[in-house]
Amino acid sequence: MADYFTHFSCLLDTGDPGKAARAMDIFARLRAEDEDAEEPRFSGFDVQLVDQPGSSALWIHDDDHGDVESVIAFVLRLAEDLDPSGLWGFTYADTCSRPRIDAFGGGAHVIDLGARKSIGWISAQEWLAVALAEGDLDDLEGLVQ
Repeated sequence: MADYFTHFSCLLDTGDPGKAARAMDIFARLRAEDEDAEEPRFSGFDVQLVDQPGSSALWIHDDDHGDVESVIAFVLRLAEDLDPSGLWGFTYADTCSRPRIDAFGGGAHVIDLGARKSIGWISAQEWLAVALAEGDLDDLEGLVQ
């Protein structure tokens, strides 16, 4: 039997060590609330403060089986509480413990922190399927090297 995994490792700079500390408190509170939830919203990843003096960055990474949607929900929740601006994004990889057709891929998400919404994403598997079905990569020129 094969095991399927989603992996990611990214940084979110809060811009201020105080905000980073608040973000860690928020993460701890959300995880505690998830313990009693029938369907946890903030699982499938871990958050740590980058270990440097005066750091304002959070290291967000999977904790064995990553959950991309949970990361997005967490970052959007932080955006509500910390009021950041600008764009932030991350990439992820889909892997499998054994060779399987369509078991490997990945993608990326972009979030507008100020607007507090996901503004774009791409899936490698879906992109490939569209490119092969259309047979014409002219529309995908910027993405194909």
